Amino acid sequence: MDIASLLGVILCFGFVLFGIINSEGVAGLMYFFDAPSLLITFGGSFCATLTSLSMSNYIGGLKSMGLIFKPVTTNVPEMIAKIIELSNIARKEGLLSLEEAAGNLEDDFMKKGIMLIVDGTDPELVRGILETELDSIDSRHEVRWGFWDTLGSMGPAWGMIGTLVGLVCMLQNMSDPTTLGPKMAVALITTFYGSMLANWVCIPTSNKLQANNSLELQSKSIMIEGLLSIQAGENPRVIEEKLKSFLAPKERGSSEEGSGGEAA
Repeated sequence: MDIASLLGVILCFGFVLFGIINSEGVAGLMYFFDAPSLLITFGGSFCATLTSLSMSNYIGGLKSMGLIFKPVTTNVPEMIAKIIELSNIARKEGLLSLEEAAGNLEDDFMKKGIMLIVDGTDPELVRGILETELDSIDSRHEVRWGFWDTLGSMGPAWGMIGTLVGLVCMLQNMSDPTTLGPKMAVALITTFYGSMLANWVCIPTSNKLQANNSLELQSKSIMIEGLLSIQAGENPRVIEEKLKSFLAPKERGSSEEGSGGEAA
């Protein structure tokens, strides 16, 4: 479980509740519930998003929210150490020896790259194949966070539509001045709902999915450079220094401890 995402969602909602209760008491929570406003804002936002996407991408986008609560499993220093280990094997026993080592790998992307190398594929073709797969991964992920970007833009818009509907209804019935305040409050509730949908759910979810995507693309880019360096027969220590340049300085220590690169 990604604690940061969970805490963020809970605390955001908690602070809003605290502000309402602190101002109006528990009874004040009822001021912020209106069924027609909910239907206009959420119904309009989700249906307009559905209009913008295919059904498969719409369903996939909804499901992708669960991804923000899953911890990122990519450990770049550990992955670099594994690449250095493979480079030592290739340096001692030759590239064909990597086929056996590939069988113990859990990462399908790295395994695919190693098998291409073992098969004697031209280095530029290996890079092209792996980078094409990288672009494909990026495109698939973009559809997921694009869903939340679209929904996030629809929320405030449909909130404003609901507010306009409420204002029109209010202005059509101004015979009793004492009802204007409550009717205005109800009209503004839809704007509140739209802002909450966008800023509490959609934008944070999109940002987290993009951040996770960047981490995955970075790790796979490191794999590509490492595998091509192994194929080129570069010294393991040179490969290590090359791959460590992708890391922040504070992360390089753990990679150095676990790499065991050989100079010869």
